[in-house]
Parts: sequence; structure tokens; C-alpha cells
Amino acid sequence: MAKGAYSEQEITLTNCDREPIHIIGKAQEHGVIMICDVNTLSVSQCSENAKSILGIDLATILGAPLIEVLPKKVAKSFKRKLKNNESLLPRKFKLGDQKFLCIPSISKDFLILDIEPSGKSLDPVGFQEQLTKILAELNDSDSVNDMCQQAAMLVKHLFDYDRVMIYKFDEDWNGEVVAEVKEPQLESWLGLHYPATDIPKPARDIFMKQGVRIISDVNYKASPIIPEISPITGQASDISSSELRAVSPIHIEYLQNMRVGASLTAAIILNRELWGLVACHHSTPKFINYHQRQSCLFLTQVFSNKLALKTTNLFLAKTSASDEIRKKLVLQMTSINNIVHALCNFDPTFVDILDCGGGAIVKDGEIYTCGETPEKKEIAKLCDHFLVNKGTYFSSKSLSNLYPEASKFKAKASGILSARFGNEEGDYIIWFRPEAKETVSWGGNPQKKGFIKNGIEYLTPRKSFERWAEKVSGIAKPWADYDLEAVSSLRESIIHILVKKQKDEIYSLNSRLVEANKELETFSYSVSHDLRAPLRGIDGYARILQDHYWDRLDDYSQKAVKTIVKSAGEMDTMIDDILSYSKVGQTKLSKQLLSIKQIVTNAIEAQNAENNYPSTIIKIDENLPKAVGDRRMISQLINNLISNALKYSSKEKLPEIEIGFFKKKEENVYFIKDNGVGFDPKYKEKIFKLFSRVASKDYLGTGIGLSIAKKVVDKHNGQLWVETEPGKGSVFYFILPDFEE
Repeated sequence: MAKGAYSEQEITLTNCDREPIHIIGKAQEHGVIMICDVNTLSVSQCSENAKSILGIDLATILGAPLIEVLPKKVAKSFKRKLKNNESLLPRKFKLGDQKFLCIPSISKDFLILDIEPSGKSLDPVGFQEQLTKILAELNDSDSVNDMCQQAAMLVKHLFDYDRVMIYKFDEDWNGEVVAEVKEPQLESWLGLHYPATDIPKPARDIFMKQGVRIISDVNYKASPIIPEISPITGQASDISSSELRAVSPIHIEYLQNMRVGASLTAAIILNRELWGLVACHHSTPKFINYHQRQSCLFLTQVFSNKLALKTTNLFLAKTSASDEIRKKLVLQMTSINNIVHALCNFDPTFVDILDCGGGAIVKDGEIYTCGETPEKKEIAKLCDHFLVNKGTYFSSKSLSNLYPEASKFKAKASGILSARFGNEEGDYIIWFRPEAKETVSWGGNPQKKGFIKNGIEYLTPRKSFERWAEKVSGIAKPWADYDLEAVSSLRESIIHILVKKQKDEIYSLNSRLVEANKELETFSYSVSHDLRAPLRGIDGYARILQDHYWDRLDDYSQKAVKTIVKSAGEMDTMIDDILSYSKVGQTKLSKQLLSIKQIVTNAIEAQNAENNYPSTIIKIDENLPKAVGDRRMISQLINNLISNALKYSSKEKLPEIEIGFFKKKEENVYFIKDNGVGFDPKYKEKIFKLFSRVASKDYLGTGIGLSIAKKVVDKHNGQLWVETEPGKGSVFYFILPDFEE
């Protein structure tokens, strides 16, 4: 088969939604399809029936300029409009005694021409009167179904088809006949449902683009387009814009099984989506011309606009009602500290915001219910095993089809609408709808049947369309767009209130923390200062005993005096450290440009490293950059870090300390590295806490030095961290913002 050509045998039960009906290379019997190169306007393809309809041989048409095939006035009109990029309009012309209408359309690089008999048009005055009447009746309709019935009556009156139906799609593209006007002898199909496979996606897509479509004779003999493959592209041409395009053989058989002789179908488009169809059936062949079809299309568009207005008004009314309830819920949530209680225990509750049987709120692992709902353990399982994999919003009218466990509680919760909220992943607000027990009437058994060939099941239409009843189970009333809007608005309100309460709590906690911190710093300073006087007394009298009465003391007393003197010294050091720590918090920064190299040198001299740590090798990068900070505080920082490095590397055979820097994202990262004892990395955060030590008792210290270093860096809005490993030393890094070279 040539590339891109259509094959009936390719259509199976699994791929009918991909049937390539846009490239069916045939025309209906009542008209001629011509395909022209849009640039040269020469005819590249033409349906075989040109001779019988137009009286022109196919050999004369193919390859000829359009101006030599159609009347020059018509061809020149198309050429001029294409050149000026103007809209193409149908043109009438006459060949012999017969009048034709040429309907142009563009498909990629081709000009598609549908040539059909011009036929009779509707009486414009009568049509206007009928249109005025229907507009008034549509405006007076109380419901969408009433509007549909009025529209069907008008189409029946204007075009006189045996049966006119309004066919509405559901969310799964199954259809239902919601309005019908018919001849008395015909059986009514009102209320019948039809499966989505009856009008598959390719057909729906073309309805969206084309708007209206006729089959003038269901039993027509299709006229092939010659040549089948375009000589320009080497592929079958896309003629989906052609109203004369032949029909899928499957659809033809479908109509024949329904005993339909001719049909007219017009798309009802609502909010840019296919809402439904105006479907007209006639028992015998019936042709209505282009202008009549356009009148039908116009009428359908008017109906679509009225339908949009009706549904919009319904949406606004429903959202307005739910918004009033939402405002009351917001007032309850802002007045009552516990949001869940505000939503569940007062009037109104959150379930009142839309039509449902009950609902649940899942917050911080707790489940709260209102109305008729599944058991709490079932709700917990539903959240943990099903909703956890869904998005912010989820809705279904048949939960058990997606989550089989739900079949246990389908009487209470066949329908579900949920929304996530809060900071936790498992926080949900959920609405449930009960099972709507009903019997759905189908137009024949909706299960598609096929025939087996070479192990593949090929599609064949149903043979019977007698009413076929099916009991529906586990399906609830569908959720409407206004339900989703109500839930979205309530969720936003809940999140807004939660965030505000969290901000208020954080602000309150922060204020109390700041106050407590100030009190702690003042207390630390006061206690440390007041402790000095008695400590000096203890130290002084202990030294008197040591200096003047040492020989009179026994061994035990001498040991006690030594312990008192040593402990007094350690306590004095601790008081100094506490005073230093509290001063860091109380002192305001006095920033200036500092020489980090000079501060390092001063710190090493202050430690008397040359005498106290004679074996330690100290390497200092000569290019240490300057920094901006408080001189006294930065000196404390570096002094403590160097003291730490000297102390914890002192017992190594070859103790070594390196003081340097490197660049990271335009910032100077200073480091002080030693090859000392190091420590377990799990304590990397703990060592910066007050009085926290991880070293053994072999190394003296109060556990305050690194806390002071951390506080200094924090005061400068900088960063301080450590990398370490037991037995391999430690590296302390710090960054000071606003550095300068």
C-alpha cells in the first residue's frame, strides 16, 4: 500500500481512536473534490466522479491550471484572494444548465475545493423569524434540557429531518440523547446512552474544526481521488477540511445498522470544548446545500452561546452560594484557635460548601469526620495508599474503579473530591458522595464486538440498537466545575489562615526568645561579675594556707589546698569565658577594615606559642585578605580557633597548624587547620553549643571558646563550620560578609 493511504483492515478494537479518517482518499457521491497546489493553482488530484457531475474528463483536469478547469472568474477570484492573504469565500458558477457552488479551504500547501450542486437556500425572512422565535424561547427556558429541546424543534422545522437529537458528552466521552424531535412512527431514543467508541477521538477532533457535516446518502458509492497519493508530497493528502470527504466505512455500517439513509451533524462547542452534537437522521437520502448547512451551523453557534450563558449563570449562582458559606467558615476559623474544630463543630461545617453526603479532614495524623463517611481506618488507608500518589486536587465519580478497596464503602463514598492543605504531606480535606443507584439505558449493548482475523480482533459496529438496560453500581453524581471552584477557594482560605497563624506564632515566639536571650545575657554577666568577689576570697585564703602554713599540713590537707587553688583558677577562667560570651551578645558591632594576617600574628603571640608549643609548626598564608568586622570580636574568634588548634595538636609527634584561605563564589573562606586528635563528625554541630565538649579530660577547657567563636560569626551574619575525622585533625572554616581585598 502506498505511503499514508487509508486501510480499513488497520482498524482494530484497540486502535479505533486512531483511525485516520482525515486521509480517506474518496469523495461522497453528490460532489467533486479537487486538490490544487496553493502556489501554482494547478490541479494535482481530483475525485473520479468529475465527469458524471461536471461533465469534464478527469484527464483534462489533472495537471491543468485551475483557470482552465473552472470559470475564469471563479479561478481568478481564488488566486487574487490567496495572493492578498484574504479569506476565501464560496463562489457560485454554472456549467450548462446546472448551478454549482465551489467551497474552498486550505490544508497545508493545498487548496481544497468542494464542488457540489448549489441547491435551494432557506427563505431568509422565514429563517430570521424562526431564529427570533427560538432566541426568545431559549431565553425563557428554565433548564439546559429545555433549551436543548427547543433547539431540536427548530432544526426539525427548518430542515425536516425524520429525527433530530441533541447528543451530550460526559467526561468519559460517552454520549446521551438529552433532547429529541421525531416523526411519530419512529421509536424514541430519548435518554439512551452510547459508548465513547461510537464517536471516537478523530471524529470529535474533526467536528471541532469543521463544525457541520452531512452524509447525503448513507448507501452512496464513494468516488476515489485520483491519484490516491499526492504527486507533490508522495503521501495521502489531508482533506479533513473537506465537507465532501468520504465517511469511515465503520461509521457507514453503523448508520446502516440503525436504518439511517442520510445524516446531518453539527458540533455544539462550549468553552472551546466539544459539549455535544446536533444529530439529524433521515430514513432516505437527503441533501441540503452549503448555505443551509451554514444556517444550521449558525443556529448551533447561537445555541452554544445561550448554553454558555446558561451554564455561566448556573456556575455564578452556585459559586456565590458556596462563597457565602466559605465566608462564614473563614469567620469561624479566624475566631476559633483550632481550625479543624472551626470547620467541623459549628454551623456551617465544611461539608455544607457543596452537595455531598459527608466529608473528612486529615490533619497531623488525626481524622475528623462530618456526615456519612467511610470508617476512619478506611479513610486512613485511602489517604496512605491512594491519595498520596495524587496531586493537590483529585476527584472521581467512581472511586472503586480506581481504588478497588472503595467497593467496601461505595454506598457512602462512590464519589470523592479531595484537596491537600497544610505543611504536612498527609493533610487532606475530603468530600464524599454516595452511590447513585440507577439503571442506564444504552442504545444496544455498548460493548463493541469484533471479528477475529489472523489473531487480531477487528472492529465491527453493533447490529442492534434496541434499548439495553444496565444497572450502574459504584458511581456517584459527577462533580461539577463549580464544586471544584468552591473547594479551591476554601483551600486557599484555609492555607491563608494557617500561614497567618503560623506567622503570628513565629512572631510571638521570636519576641519571647529575644526577650529571654536579653535576660539570659544580662543574668550571665551579672552572675559572672558577682561571683568574682567570693572567688577571690577563696583563692586568696587558699594561697595563704599554701604559702604560710604548708609545712604544718598533712598530706591530705596539702592535696585539698592544691585542689582549692586549681578549682578556683578553673572557675576564674570559666567566669572570664562567660563574661566574654555575654559581651558578644550585648556589644554593638563597630565595623572597620581589618588585617586578618595581623590579628592572626597577634593571637599567636598572645598564646606564647613559641614557648608553650615549641614543637608546633605554624604556616600562615602571606596573602590572607582583609575583612570588615568588629576588631575585638574578630580577634576573639581567631584567638579561640588558634588556641583550639594548638591545644588539640600539641600531643602529636609533629604538630602542625595551617592558616589560610580560598575563594568560593566571590567570598573569602578562611580556615585554621590542625593535625590533632580530631573528633567524631556526628558532633560537628554540638561542639558550638555552650559548655559542650567532645574531647577527653586530657585537654583542659570550659567548652565556651567555640560557642564564643560561633556567636561572633553569627553576629557578623557569617558562617562557621568544621570538617574533622578522629586521629586526623580538624579544619575550622569561617566566612565574614563584606570582605575586602
